[in-house]
Amino acid sequence: MSPAPEFRVIDTGLRMGRENIAFDQAMIDAHRAGEIPDTIRFIHFKPVALLGRHQALSQEIHAQECAARGIQIGRRITGGGAIYLDEGQLGWALVLHRKTLGLGDLGNTAKVISEAVAAGLSSLGIDARYRPRNDIEVEGRKISGTGGFFDGDTLIYQGTVLVDLNLEQMFAVLNVAKEKLTRKNLGSAADRVTCLRALLGNRTPDMKTLKAALCRGFAEHLGINPVLGSITKTEEGRAKTLYADEIGTDEFVTEIDDPAREKGVLTGSHNGKGGTVNVYVRLEGARNERLREVLFTGDFFVTPPRIIYDLEASLRRVSLNDVSTHIQAFFEDANASMLSAAAEDFAKAINSALRHGGY
Repeated sequence: MSPAPEFRVIDTGLRMGRENIAFDQAMIDAHRAGEIPDTIRFIHFKPVALLGRHQALSQEIHAQECAARGIQIGRRITGGGAIYLDEGQLGWALVLHRKTLGLGDLGNTAKVISEAVAAGLSSLGIDARYRPRNDIEVEGRKISGTGGFFDGDTLIYQGTVLVDLNLEQMFAVLNVAKEKLTRKNLGSAADRVTCLRALLGNRTPDMKTLKAALCRGFAEHLGINPVLGSITKTEEGRAKTLYADEIGTDEFVTEIDDPAREKGVLTGSHNGKGGTVNVYVRLEGARNERLREVLFTGDFFVTPPRIIYDLEASLRRVSLNDVSTHIQAFFEDANASMLSAAAEDFAKAINSALRHGGY
């Protein structure tokens, strides 16, 4: 029997949200370049409201409230919805070669890795279980969200564990419907999420114990050998450059803000099993018979995330009659991995915008 694959284990300490996201990308780039081995990373956050890669800022986060409370706003390199993180959560990430575990597509990868996390959490005395598509729950209440993507042959898959939870702060900075901010509905929101503190009280583990439990879950259910390692100068150097040039900048965070306010933009939306796809469309031609510009936003997961930008570019000058067949062919040719949204969800969103615009 061959030995279990060895995974370096690192903890990058307490950092600002944008710094943590820059380190995520640095690890991907360093791994693809062969500079670092397969790795488990533990992550700690100063208060931050994090957008998903494809979300519109003003639709998801109360920027003024964040500023008043001293909470940074950042944008992830993975898809999904907006989240609030602080010292009461523990982040984890696996960066590895896709052949290391041989888990196949992103859907099965999410299942197997999430089940490993659930097993590690369950060893602490709770009944944590994976819930498709990318959550971990205890008695029907979410305790961890996960997500990831393939970049070439490198996979990043990551999530957070709710150790303690500040619901008031969470709902103050995230753009939740006003009715959810009432006392009654805030209580119902608490019924949909949970944390280790609520479940275990004074038996809540410290971060060292929690990290050890997660490593056990990874070792036993993924068949790997976690070994304590060190952060490399290469990673830190790459992270600092990415932070300064892109991920740490306001331009990166605000690049998708409120496209619906722009003149001549048609808006549409489709809610599918894998999340919400919003779209903003401009038309061209003598009879507005072609797409001119398309922008997709939402909490969907598609891997790699940049495939959405390629899709948007490919739709320029496409006839309105050919939208559905074009999108289907695009995803087939791109060989994209669809953890949540399907090709037809993007076509349905565009068709929704066209109907609302009278086309």
